[in-house]
Amino acid sequence: MRLFVAVDLDERARAAIAEEQQRLRRAIEGDSTSDSKPRWVRPEHMHLTLVFLGEVAPAVATGVIEAIAKPVEQNPFELVLHGMGVFPPRGAPRALWVGVSSAADELSRLQAELARRVGTLGVTLDARPFSPHLTLARWKGSRPSDRGRALAAAGATELARVRIDRATLYESRLSSAGPAYTELARANLAEQR
Repeated sequence: MRLFVAVDLDERARAAIAEEQQRLRRAIEGDSTSDSKPRWVRPEHMHLTLVFLGEVAPAVATGVIEAIAKPVEQNPFELVLHGMGVFPPRGAPRALWVGVSSAADELSRLQAELARRVGTLGVTLDARPFSPHLTLARWKGSRPSDRGRALAAAGATELARVRIDRATLYESRLSSAGPAYTELARANLAEQR
């Protein structure tokens, strides 16, 4: 099973980001027939990944579901999506993303707790530091010049505010029609006094 843990967007945030994607698409792609056009993430698939587990054996997945389903002792918080960039930091880009301009500490704390839970089950996680972002588009084949067009088109305004009161464990099934996500468990944030 291919698993990941993410925070979801509400419909208002998805709509705002989808509108920004359309503006970016026009600015980045223009009238180009280039084969280096990015593939845009569909609004219904938008989420902010906290922990990517990758392929997990069904027996281990049962433990992951139980671990994630427990409440997190952390107050809900508001996340602001703002600022754009591309990965990797140099050369031809592979992903266009929007960043987090507030509550990054709270989000990192939530991510660390969920990664800790999964790590205790022996699941090998990415060793790179957590970099909170929401992927807007991905390039399969890009050129270094695509970086300049994407960054020139990037907006500097706040895109959305999202109340984070839970994280969700998803199973992802990939197909030629795109990914399909199935919710397996929720980790609700518990109000602290």
